[in-house]
Amino acid sequence: MRVTNTREFRTKRVREARDEAKKEIADYKASKEDEFKKFEAEHSRGNQQAEEEASKDAEKEIKVIREAGSKGQAGVVKNLLSAVFDVQPVAPAKE
Repeated sequence: MRVTNTREFRTKRVREARDEAKKEIADYKASKEDEFKKFEAEHSRGNQQAEEEASKDAEKEIKVIREAGSKGQAGVVKNLLSAVFDVQPVAPAKE
């Protein structure tokens, strides 16, 4: 009878230890997730500000490029049309 009682006690204790370990793991995981969320919230604000500044700079550059393109657009179209319509054939040189 003693052996049976001892085995039952050991089995019960192993189960309790496993349950305690699972609970500790779950608590540790929850605390680390909370720490990560707090860290992420603190640092994402800085990223958003940097993204906004980069977006503003990119918009300025795009505006400058579009303005430069629109200023020279008429000249480029004129040069292309004259190259297509004002063809001046040249005879090949003899070698």
